[in-house]
Amino acid sequence: MQKKIPVTAIFDIGKTNKKFLLFDEDFSIVHQNKTRFKEIEDDDGYPSENLNQITSWVKNEFYETVSGQKFEIKALNISTYGATLVHLGRTGIPVTPLYNYLKPYPEELAERFYSAYGGKEPFSLETASPPMGMLNSGLQLYWLKHRKPHLFQEIETTFHLPQYIAYLFTGQAVSEMTSIGCHTAMWNFEKNRYHRWLKEESLLKLLPPVQPAGKVEQVHSNDHTFQSGMGIHDSSAALAPYLAFFDEPFIQLSTGTWSIAMNPFNIEPLGFEELPRDCLQYISIFGKPVKASRFLLGGEYAHQLKKLGEHFGKNPSQIDCEPDPVLIQKIVNQHDSSGKLILEKAAGSGPYPNKNPGEWNLKQFKTYEEAAHRLLLDLASIQADALKLAEGSKTVDQIIITGGFAKNHFFCRLLASMMPGKKVYTADIPEASSLGAAVVMNMNNLSVDKIRNKLKLNPTEPFPGLNIGHYSWAKM
Repeated sequence: MQKKIPVTAIFDIGKTNKKFLLFDEDFSIVHQNKTRFKEIEDDDGYPSENLNQITSWVKNEFYETVSGQKFEIKALNISTYGATLVHLGRTGIPVTPLYNYLKPYPEELAERFYSAYGGKEPFSLETASPPMGMLNSGLQLYWLKHRKPHLFQEIETTFHLPQYIAYLFTGQAVSEMTSIGCHTAMWNFEKNRYHRWLKEESLLKLLPPVQPAGKVEQVHSNDHTFQSGMGIHDSSAALAPYLAFFDEPFIQLSTGTWSIAMNPFNIEPLGFEELPRDCLQYISIFGKPVKASRFLLGGEYAHQLKKLGEHFGKNPSQIDCEPDPVLIQKIVNQHDSSGKLILEKAAGSGPYPNKNPGEWNLKQFKTYEEAAHRLLLDLASIQADALKLAEGSKTVDQIIITGGFAKNHFFCRLLASMMPGKKVYTADIPEASSLGAAVVMNMNNLSVDKIRNKLKLNPTEPFPGLNIGHYSWAKM
């Protein structure tokens, strides 16, 4: 009989795609299964993930693998999106829907909360959590207590989604620092403990003991023994391999629908003026604060690409022209703002929250090329300003772009041209958050060379002779 391949199993659960991956001892993916589930409605009729379906899928994927003849699961970990709580009853079964972090938060309830706990700005600074409604997952618990007391009284345990998936295997309910530290409004970053409001609302009793990201539990299941992690927030998981193996300061720009610039080398506390500019702090796998800034880069890009494609009869899913440095310089040298990008989806996010949304009129452009170059130029300018917010007062010379935009060489070269003196790299890592979760599970016996090979960085050169370091979308 052929010897089974020892693997680390990872459940990587995103809002859209749910993935099950197996990594071999060289951290190569040897198996991957991806699926999507149709949303259901919660008890208010708002779109919601089907937690029962996710639970069944997780169990089936795992037990099909351990009962097969090809792979032997030695370790298991979980990476999922954040801002999502699971509430268990006394029998260990969820007693509420999996509430969507996009669900509108009652304005009156939010005002009551902030008034009771020191005011919106001081509270947000203490918790490194800009006011974002349900995206502040701790406020979901407050909402349940005050708006759905009939459900709240059934709750015995509350934890985040990554820890719930881990609980399915370990049977141990825990809280974990990367999930708690992700704009939850639960953690007091100044005092390095839960914020007082949780105690005053009698909510601490619902929260399991806090464990570090590297906590491991030995599990015996169906005559199979393996090591299980506690689960990690996906942004912190994607940062983990770089943080573990790169000594020189860097900012990781994780791109997708949202771009998140994460600077684990900035220890400055947040300022009042940074909060509305989509600045926040995460907590790394080592329990340290990570300065971050967000921008709805991919959301705006996809929306405008579709408009461009429909208006000019071009590909609506990707830029359908080659970069032209002469055209870029011509746009930069213009002295009026008539053609500049007007944010339609990303207004209110990123470094310029006071820029009002509107409609970007494509009729003013004679060619597709001119409009496409303007779109990328202005998005790169906004992203450069968001990176500067994450950088802070201490210069960081290296920027590592991961995620979907790492493959967009037009955008990356524009960004490099806007940030002279910086070394800009792209990292084409398949399944970055999954790899990070696997790295965390194997921290004690890692080969540095194996990981460095996986994290190969590709230098991104600015466009030669292009003078656009001074360009600013915000000042046009």
